[in-house]
Amino acid sequence: MGAGSVRLEGVGKRYGAAWAVRGVDLRVEPGEFFTLLGPSGCGKTTLLRMIAGFAQPDEGTVFLGEVAVTAIPPWKRDVGLVFQNYALWPHLTVFENVAFGLRQRRLPRREVAERARRALALVNLPGTEGRRPSQLSGGQQQRVALARTLVVEPHVLLLDEPLSNLDAKLRAQMRMELLQLQQHLGITALYVTHDQEEALALSSRIAVMCEGSIVQVGTPRAIYEAPANAFVAGFVGAANLWAATVIERRGDLVRLALEGGPTLEALAGDATLAPGAKRTVCLRPEAVVLAPPDAAPGINRLSGRVQAAVFRGEDVLYEVALDGALTLHATVPNAKGQRPFQRGEAVQATCDPTDLLLLPASPPSA
Repeated sequence: MGAGSVRLEGVGKRYGAAWAVRGVDLRVEPGEFFTLLGPSGCGKTTLLRMIAGFAQPDEGTVFLGEVAVTAIPPWKRDVGLVFQNYALWPHLTVFENVAFGLRQRRLPRREVAERARRALALVNLPGTEGRRPSQLSGGQQQRVALARTLVVEPHVLLLDEPLSNLDAKLRAQMRMELLQLQQHLGITALYVTHDQEEALALSSRIAVMCEGSIVQVGTPRAIYEAPANAFVAGFVGAANLWAATVIERRGDLVRLALEGGPTLEALAGDATLAPGAKRTVCLRPEAVVLAPPDAAPGINRLSGRVQAAVFRGEDVLYEVALDGALTLHATVPNAKGQRPFQRGEAVQATCDPTDLLLLPASPPSA
């Protein structure tokens, strides 16, 4: 099974007067596990359908490898598509579902049987050939849908939120199985999801989408640690986001006034950043240190009271009302014997200047 590249040049799709996708340029390298991540309605499934051939672009060109396929029908594109709702034929057995595409290609009966059984073994479903889809669990049905797609040996595997109908535990299990299978086969995978945890766990690279455009492309770590704007920071992981104004610069550090009064020091990064500049401050909850108010003052000290505490097993998520009408979220590892902060308790929150990200004052319009 080979791996192909995918390239989009200026691709757009319009429904009536509204553009669902516009001006998208993108390249997915052979063998990548690439994810389109964004909220519902941002255009990610429309992009996937244009790559598969089920939707026709109103502008731009779709390439598979170096071949422009914009005018080529889906069945001639050498791609496989796995749907969110499995799309299995209920009246056919598991074997017949998997073998369907091979029979449409009029392959010899012996080859059909051998490849179908091999595909089922690949997704850990040997011995299920005679069952109906209704006799399988949701996870097993999704494996059958994956086997049916892989059996025709596509060069590009397209997956449209394939795990969203599964419960949380099974979704995590299937996520790892899917990644291991993709790596074993070396196939190019293009995955659509709105689940940022899923995207971070699976992807070699991610394209974050907003309102029909790609906002940022990068590795999961790069997007999490260096988001392009407040939209990406808030969508990919949890984030405290505050409007701020630079009031002083000292070397590589700037002091910022947050809306409501508190001030923080941050690493400037931008050599041109000067007093009066507007920015959005991003602080990840895990970078916050919470302590009693009488603890030794730390860097970037903020005072407040605990509004809520959510126990999550490995950590506790705190919501803190800061002086100045701002809200802070902080995650504290759940250490054995450690006394948790209580609702209404006064605390001080501190963070290192290097953990504060300075983003554009507002996300660019997509």
